[in-house]
Amino acid sequence: METPAAIPFHKPYITEDEISEVLDSLHSGWLTMGPKTIKFEAKYGEYIGAKNAVSMNSCTACLHLALKAVNIQEGDEVIVPAVTFTATAEVVTYFHATPVLVDVEEDTHTIDVSKIKEKITKRTKAIIPVHYGGQPCDMDEILDIARKYNLFVIEDAAHAVPAWYKKRKVGTIGDITCFSFYATKSLTTGEGGMATTENDEWAERMRILRLHGISTDAWKRYTGEGSWYYEVAESGYKYNMTDIQAGIGLAQLKKIDWMWKRREEIARKYTEAFHSMDAITVPCVRPDRESAWHLYVIKLNLGAVTVGRDRFIEDLKERGIVTSVHFIPLYRHPYYRDTFRYSAQGFPASERIYERIVSLPIYPGMTEGDIERVVESVRDVVRRHRR
Repeated sequence: METPAAIPFHKPYITEDEISEVLDSLHSGWLTMGPKTIKFEAKYGEYIGAKNAVSMNSCTACLHLALKAVNIQEGDEVIVPAVTFTATAEVVTYFHATPVLVDVEEDTHTIDVSKIKEKITKRTKAIIPVHYGGQPCDMDEILDIARKYNLFVIEDAAHAVPAWYKKRKVGTIGDITCFSFYATKSLTTGEGGMATTENDEWAERMRILRLHGISTDAWKRYTGEGSWYYEVAESGYKYNMTDIQAGIGLAQLKKIDWMWKRREEIARKYTEAFHSMDAITVPCVRPDRESAWHLYVIKLNLGAVTVGRDRFIEDLKERGIVTSVHFIPLYRHPYYRDTFRYSAQGFPASERIYERIVSLPIYPGMTEGDIERVVESVRDVVRRHRR
């Protein structure tokens, strides 16, 4: 009997719509940042409900320029959660500033707001909450702390399109919100990102900085709207999006709500299948918010099984189910451990989470058969290793 193909951890939902947009860009002769990029920014801002949307070549670039826009300086401190991808803290180090790690909530994996105040010093300038897996953080409490201590709130929403906090869409809550359009994200442009903000001054500075610090839109120099002359206002970066990427984004944006509803449906089926299993803890989503369901992360109850997380992942892989781990806590990485003297002892919830988490496949193109196969594979591995 032929072995069924492996179910990947993620597969972007690409149809003829995206292919047509890319071909249109190629045929137009305009490949880099141009009219489609500007259109994508406008459409995305309209979808989110944000006054300004500034496209870039990654969410990392967006986070970097967001911190630049609010004037983070050498020696400053920026609060970030201990459980996140390195980019969240990495951008802080670009300024020779210090990422200050805060433990996370054990149920939601988002930053534990009760532990933020104890990490604030006179050097603290900003908080970067991460909407883990697509679930918004406790934004009211974070904003209250930020107002009390005069801090900026830069949201890392790499996982969170679309997501809602108390019926407000993520991208309209903090000072600047940064989204990712990486290949595995819920809206993809291959590589790419978007920063949204209500602040016109910050938005304009990010627009200038993303393209070498040039004070006018460089792409306009090659149209009837502009001329050959330009000025460099400040030292900038090469962070712009391209029209090829934006074309993919425009096509993805047209089906973003359908893709979200499909991920939500898959998440619901997983939860229905696993919630009664004592060996599995399903994701916790607070009742006053809605997750983008970029990730579906289960936790193993290690007292109920005879194997650890790593063996669990390998057993699923042998059954053709590709999974992942989100994330290795920052303090476990040599750079953060050695540079900032972080240790596991300071982050008990993050440690308990890390040894137990497994991210299951969740993407719109999954068939009902794929979903059932994941469910049965998880159940089978648990059955084989019950205590």
